[in-house]
Amino acid sequence: MRILVLGFTGYLGGHVAEHLRALPGVRVLGGGRTPAAEFGIDLATARADELARTVAEAEPDAVINCAGATGGDSVTLAEANSRGPAALCAALRKAAPSARLVHLGSVAEYGLGAPHTKVTESAATHPLSAYGATKLAGTVAVTTSGLDAVVLRVGNPVGAGAPATGLPGRIAGLLREAGQDPAAVIRLGDLSAYRDFVDARDVARAAALAVSAPRPLPGVLNIGGGQAVPVRELVRALARIAGFRGRIGENGVGVSARSGEVSWQCSDITAAEDVLGWRPSYTLDDSLTALWEATARREDVNAP
Repeated sequence: MRILVLGFTGYLGGHVAEHLRALPGVRVLGGGRTPAAEFGIDLATARADELARTVAEAEPDAVINCAGATGGDSVTLAEANSRGPAALCAALRKAAPSARLVHLGSVAEYGLGAPHTKVTESAATHPLSAYGATKLAGTVAVTTSGLDAVVLRVGNPVGAGAPATGLPGRIAGLLREAGQDPAAVIRLGDLSAYRDFVDARDVARAAALAVSAPRPLPGVLNIGGGQAVPVRELVRALARIAGFRGRIGENGVGVSARSGEVSWQCSDITAAEDVLGWRPSYTLDDSLTALWEATARREDVNAP
């Protein structure tokens, strides 16, 4: 089976590609903007006809789109998260109409969740940030494309390779800088929000299952941990794993642009279990340990 993975050198794309390579009978075709890409594809800028020619050359049986932007201004986010999926769908309709498309969406598309309530795929979407709005536009492009397609609406991924633009990756970097100094103080913003964290390896497994699941699939499936975890708890757990001996200060300000004013997020993942036979297999401690160990390896590699 030939599977084209777009954004295969990115955070989630890297995990997806690694998982697929371990499966028998699968050939991973890397698509992206980096020199390592077998197929040069930039969804943010390429025209649909250019993409169609590249897709025809790749001859994929399935496409997993992990490409996108988590930061930047509204134009950057719209180009990567909204225009990109729309152009990809147009290209697939022309060059590979029978290929299954698995697109990674985001729980940010839902917006503010009701406290102590798990959100289902049928819930209304009210994104409160440019990131969430552009991801939702990408989801609409995929679900209305007429293709054999599914959007995996991913919670807050945690694991090895987490970028510094997200909270887990940023905290890991700060802990690495602080070292074992008992006088060190890490000052953070408001940590009172609840988030649904999911291991990046579980996201990769869900994407692989979605590729091979019997047709047809629902338009959207939630992929998350299935429980709301206080962000404060994640920070403390990562500090414990890192052996941090200093103090973490919380000033109550500094909400991220990606999260907006969302204080509660928790996904109902029942449908993913029913349709894909998928459940998260890693605990939050597993995810944070993998993140910390990978951070340490990067530090060793970059050491003079």
